Amino acid sequence: MSSVPFISVVTPTYNSERTLADTLESVASQMDDSIEHIVMDGGSTDGTLEILRKFPHVQWFSGRDEGHYHAMHKGVLASRGRFFNVLNSDDCFRPGVLKSVKAALQRHPNWDGLFGDVVFVDDVGREIYRREEACFDYNVLRFGLGYVIHPTFFLSKEMYLQVGGFDYHRLKNCADYDLVLKTGRFGAKVGHLPDLLVDYRFHANGQSADLRIQRNMLRESTGLMREHGKLAGLAGMAQAVLYKTKRQGQKLILRGKIDLIPGNFKLRKFMREKCEFSSNIGLDKLPE
Repeated sequence: MSSVPFISVVTPTYNSERTLADTLESVASQMDDSIEHIVMDGGSTDGTLEILRKFPHVQWFSGRDEGHYHAMHKGVLASRGRFFNVLNSDDCFRPGVLKSVKAALQRHPNWDGLFGDVVFVDDVGREIYRREEACFDYNVLRFGLGYVIHPTFFLSKEMYLQVGGFDYHRLKNCADYDLVLKTGRFGAKVGHLPDLLVDYRFHANGQSADLRIQRNMLRESTGLMREHGKLAGLAGMAQAVLYKTKRQGQKLILRGKIDLIPGNFKLRKFMREKCEFSSNIGLDKLPE
């Protein structure tokens, strides 16, 4: 590409031959000179590299890393765009979203980033449910619920470096949530784009549907909330109720809707005690 890109899409991957082509195609179909796509591969031993060679627009690097957050971090550092996004190797952008995101960021030059809405889908791409949000609220995120899904999150590279990036040394499953919280604590201006940006896949070969991963995410996210001021015990439970209620009020006012059924309930039947995925930091070996 001759011009400097406006948005860099970073995709971490490791033995993702089952889903990677769909992810790459979802970006390729929206490419122009303002977009770059960087894939950081952790040294895959399946057909991942053969798939990457079929997409000449992709800048990809393959070699051992310290897990998916380390791959994300290296990809962000290598990126040239003013803003970046991390798209998992089993998720897909919905049609036209990169153009919409770029337009929104250009309309709001004071924004440090934005996030959008997400569709959770199953193994074959059938919709499970839609999560539609209202606004970025640091207090809701740290006391109530981490509702910003990172494939819908676009952040300026400058802000990423200011807040310290992904803490891949310490966190195995919640470094993305940690990044969102750090941007909120910093006072970053993060807008909300009320569009469905990403199909987020819950499937038998991914981490999101693995109950072992979910339990580790709960441990890490609980610790992060405490670091950001959430109280322990009954006081913390009261905070959670208060700010989850605030979130629903924001959605009612700004979107004209609320969540009658929790998302975790809708996803419950798609969860598995153990999914089949590869991890070069041992996440696939967590105890059941």
